[in-house]
Amino acid sequence: MRCPRLNELPTSPPDKRGWPWTEESEALPPTTADGKEWPRITIVTPSFNQGQFLEETIRSVLLQGYPNLEYFVLDGGSKDNSVEIIERYSPWLTYWVSEPDSGQSEAINRGLKLACGLFATWINSDDLLCKNAFVEHATRVGFETNVVYVGYCVYIDENGNPVSLHRGGVFSFEDLVRVKTVWRSENCRNHIDQPAVLFPRALFLSTGGLNAKNHFTMDYELWGEFLLAGASFHYTEIPFGMFREHQAQKTHDMLLQTQSLVETAANLTKRTDSFSEKTKCEILAELDAYHLAFRKAYWRGTGRLAKIGLPPRIVNPIRSLRRRFQKTISN
Repeated sequence: MRCPRLNELPTSPPDKRGWPWTEESEALPPTTADGKEWPRITIVTPSFNQGQFLEETIRSVLLQGYPNLEYFVLDGGSKDNSVEIIERYSPWLTYWVSEPDSGQSEAINRGLKLACGLFATWINSDDLLCKNAFVEHATRVGFETNVVYVGYCVYIDENGNPVSLHRGGVFSFEDLVRVKTVWRSENCRNHIDQPAVLFPRALFLSTGGLNAKNHFTMDYELWGEFLLAGASFHYTEIPFGMFREHQAQKTHDMLLQTQSLVETAANLTKRTDSFSEKTKCEILAELDAYHLAFRKAYWRGTGRLAKIGLPPRIVNPIRSLRRRFQKTISN
């Protein structure tokens, strides 16, 4: 499918300006310089009750100016205005559905199995693609098999205002599982931002896709599967994706996020044949120590009693008693 132009899409709300409301990406010619078809790119957007962001997400994909796009929107049976928005843009979607599913990972797996793109990624319904992301990538970088491309990620606030710019720095499997010293390094966090990644769809399918049982770090686990399969990661220096920070997203629960991250890193470490037993033991011990230190620091930030060093077995009953008392007097 050819990406539509701005004047072909529904008119933006009067209070919306800029990308992707009143601006569009440059348009690539229908074929490459040697007359070949541009490689097909597949985008999947999983969605559930995020109508406040969904239209902006859809427009950021459709307005890429790319001549060979397929776009799947898989909604989990939203009860807000999501379906109304999807229907408005349905003429430009390859496929869409709104029905109950078992979560984000299942929706992404389903979309990428239905697809036929050479390269692919998913853009969550509260995230966006950057303006000219596909045009810049196609003309400056290209598409090599068994290469996972990582661009810059623009962090935005709930209203879409830019907050910061980040680029990952993981080059090897060991980089990935060194959570304390690389992935979450205090000096320079090297984590890979999912909206900034473009990967071979065949690689995704060959590794089994996303782990539907991993609800917090399924993208991190996928990068590990890619590296275990022998893929290389190439950093493109191109602004590619936009990650929206807001209170409703599940990544705000840093305690569960960290627990999942450490468990996933440990499982990946145990599976690899590229480490000696000594290195495996060292990494596993490092992960345990990091998790313990994180939980202690997190606990100290939960209130005054925790901050002075009192443990949960003392503080939690006091907090429970206080809540019951406050509920009683409020009634």
